[in-house]
Amino acid sequence: MAARMPIELVPHAEEWTTVASAESERLGEWLGPILRAVHHIGSTAIPGIAAKPIVDLMAVVSSIEELDKRRPDIERLGYEWLGEYGLPGRRFCRLSDAVTRRRLVHLHCYGEGSAEIERHLAFRDYLCQRPELAALYEQEKRRCRDCHPDDTDAYTDCKSQWIKAIEAQALRWRVGSRS
Repeated sequence: MAARMPIELVPHAEEWTTVASAESERLGEWLGPILRAVHHIGSTAIPGIAAKPIVDLMAVVSSIEELDKRRPDIERLGYEWLGEYGLPGRRFCRLSDAVTRRRLVHLHCYGEGSAEIERHLAFRDYLCQRPELAALYEQEKRRCRDCHPDDTDAYTDCKSQWIKAIEAQALRWRVGSRS
């Protein structure tokens, strides 16, 4: 899984929402009834903060087994299928520009009922509601980028402890907000 490439953080761009919507529609056309929802997650879904210019999407499907059968459809859309890619129960795919090879989308797929779905949504929603916390997340991302400018795995590991702490808060908040 070694990923040696420069960590590029850019100011928030409204086009990320457009990309997320367009890809969600494409996925819906190809996956049809097994696709339950597509959510824009990750830093590009949090207004006002810098992010790597790669849109993170989370597809919720009826089951991972059904999605596995549809792998050729995902690949026909131009996605590179990477399987679990280190996270059991997930299917991970990447979409890159056909000409420049620049990464455009990371697609994280989970079966209905996966706890990972709630974790991703809680983190996104919690930071969207707390701009001051989102700004701290951006600071952490910049710190990790400065420590690991050319190693995406190390960059991700660097942010991990901060993210896990906020995820725990976000999950408690999400449960409380439903009461």
